[in-house]
Amino acid sequence: MQGKYFSFGATSAVITGLAVIIGLSRTANPVIGITTALVVIAIADNISDSFGIHIHQESQKESVKEVRKTTFTNFVTRIAVVSIFVLLVILLPMKVAAALSIFFGMAVISVISYFIAKNQKAKPHKIVFQHLLITLLVILGSYLLSEASAGLIAKFA
Repeated sequence: MQGKYFSFGATSAVITGLAVIIGLSRTANPVIGITTALVVIAIADNISDSFGIHIHQESQKESVKEVRKTTFTNFVTRIAVVSIFVLLVILLPMKVAAALSIFFGMAVISVISYFIAKNQKAKPHKIVFQHLLITLLVILGSYLLSEASAGLIAKFA
């Protein structure tokens, strides 16, 4: 499988998946809401990203074989990562699922970042730290947006 499209698919799935899990984890029925959102992301957003990569590669005049391979790799990677999030949410209590999802997502980002750093002959700890910081900012932002929207809804309901 292609490393750069595996990396793109896995990173995209982690960031989007964690945003949904954290953003919806305190709703009235988080398991149904999160699972539904993750399934939509696994299909619709995944097709959108995979198609975007496909079109980009065609515009760069890459071979048909290369275009198909990278489109497929991105699609399958995103399905796999989001499926793990769905299983965590369905099988575990919400707080545990959210915590394990964060741990899993951070592990995926760390491993990808480590290999990127090694490939670029850069210091892994710097790259890993930068990418984990971005991931943490997404988690924090999702949490804050969730709290803010819940407050607004309560105020006007």
